[in-house]
Amino acid sequence: MKKVMFLLVFFSSSLFASPVNINTATAQQISTALMGIGLKKAEAIVAYREKHGPFKSESELENVYGIGAKTVENNKADILLVNPQPVAKQDVTKPNAPSKK
Repeated sequence: MKKVMFLLVFFSSSLFASPVNINTATAQQISTALMGIGLKKAEAIVAYREKHGPFKSESELENVYGIGAKTVENNKADILLVNPQPVAKQDVTKPNAPSKK
């Protein structure tokens, strides 16, 4: 039972992690949000970003030492490159009814 509780606690942070913008997040935020990315790798991501500019694709993370294709694939759903833009409301007014004359 103790092992089950330990595993639940250990993996709960990745189960409930929210997506992270790798172009603006701190190393701490990245390490918390992405599975298999500890603080050292997250610091390497931030250092790479500072040297080479913002990431243009998730696969560019593979250029960071210690991060492979499998890690990127496992985290694709939680990697953001830009802040999500709010959806603009569309004008859904009804056209004017024909006037009765």
